[in-house]
Amino acid sequence: MTRRSNRGAVPAALVLAGLALAGCGIRPTQIPVDAGPAPSRVPCEVSSADVVPQAGRTAVPVQVYLVCASQLVAVDRTVATPEDKAASSRVGEAQALVDQLQQQPPPAEHEAGFVTWVRGPLVLGDARDDDPAGTLRLNRQPEDLPAEALAQLVCTLMESRAATDGAVLLGGPGDGAPRAYTCPASVKDRPESMQPAPALPSPTS
Repeated sequence: MTRRSNRGAVPAALVLAGLALAGCGIRPTQIPVDAGPAPSRVPCEVSSADVVPQAGRTAVPVQVYLVCASQLVAVDRTVATPEDKAASSRVGEAQALVDQLQQQPPPAEHEAGFVTWVRGPLVLGDARDDDPAGTLRLNRQPEDLPAEALAQLVCTLMESRAATDGAVLLGGPGDGAPRAYTCPASVKDRPESMQPAPALPSPTS
């Protein structure tokens, strides 16, 4: 008799457990519980078909760095070459890239999760007489820009004629000496980690 009662206790316990779970609102179902929106999946990729060439003048392909998923990611753009060949200087090419960074991402890039921290007006100028060769002067102090914006700027210019000896030499409108910036992998992974570089000594000092 004892064995029979023990055997019957097992299914009875299972029934009670099932009732308890049902009473708590837990049901054996394949439908997921609505716990709010799922984490967004940002592809950070744009098809080459979405790159719209600029109308009018001859367009050349370039790459600029935007922020996506808290990292720097290169995207393809096109820029129009100046009608005046003489205007196609190193500073002019660099300014064309900076202009791209100042634009809000087009719909295809925006939907892929891309944003830009660079805010205008941001204008580049030639080096001064006492600057190291290859210096570009901004109308704002580079170290005053948000770290993400400075990272975008430096990493984009690093892949153009604006780079000199593996660095981008940037100065501001003031009398301060320019600084040499680079774009290591750590900055691409964490653009907020970009730090102002030490000021370069003047060639005349």
